[in-house]
Amino acid sequence: MAGEGCLVANDWICGEYVRSRAQELTEATVQHVWITAVSVLIGLAVAFPLALLVRARPRLAAPVLGLTTVLYAIPSLAMFSLLLPFFGLSAALVVTGLVLYSLTILVRNILAGLAAVPDEAREAARGMGYGPGRLLWEVELPLAIPAVMAGVRMATVSTVALTTVGALVDYGGLGTLITTGLKSFFKAQVLTASVLCVLLAVTADLLLLWLQRLLTPWTRTPGTRIPGTRTRIRIRKAG
Repeated sequence: MAGEGCLVANDWICGEYVRSRAQELTEATVQHVWITAVSVLIGLAVAFPLALLVRARPRLAAPVLGLTTVLYAIPSLAMFSLLLPFFGLSAALVVTGLVLYSLTILVRNILAGLAAVPDEAREAARGMGYGPGRLLWEVELPLAIPAVMAGVRMATVSTVALTTVGALVDYGGLGTLITTGLKSFFKAQVLTASVLCVLLAVTADLLLLWLQRLLTPWTRTPGTRIPGTRTRIRIRKAG
């Protein structure tokens, strides 16, 4: 058939490939999104208490940050090989490796966000009777959101890329299509899966940027009240 000409010719751009393999592409994309989202969410759940621990006990900063940096430096093939005896060839293997990779970005950004909270905001909250827990959740964390979300965005984009390595154990989402396409030199499959991977990263980053703006209206409007407090934060423009 004429429509199958690009498949026969093994062209890089082939609409017939997208049409005929739509289900396969959809399943790979869904798996890619699922692995990425779960990995980042678990990474955030682990990084947050680690960051609070480091802030409460500064002497732990060097070992915790050093360990997360070492983990990030481990090549993905070696990382998966080290985790293989514990998780076998499963999605859990890929997710665990991606969680470990995300910690170095997330822990550092959470710490940076909390450290950047103005002292006057803390003092004002304490003057209104805020205890440590309420101060953290209602004042410090809202003000730390820009730095935290910057870390989440970086970790997410990085995880979208690293998820492709999961193709080593057949849980790489679009990476599995890229790998099998490279082995058979199936041009349309390689290019289509690669483009979808890039689009996922860009889309995720834009969605998280929109969420950040939604959660931090005071960064756009000087004098906006922090949610849950009577404190107003005036943003001073640099220069």
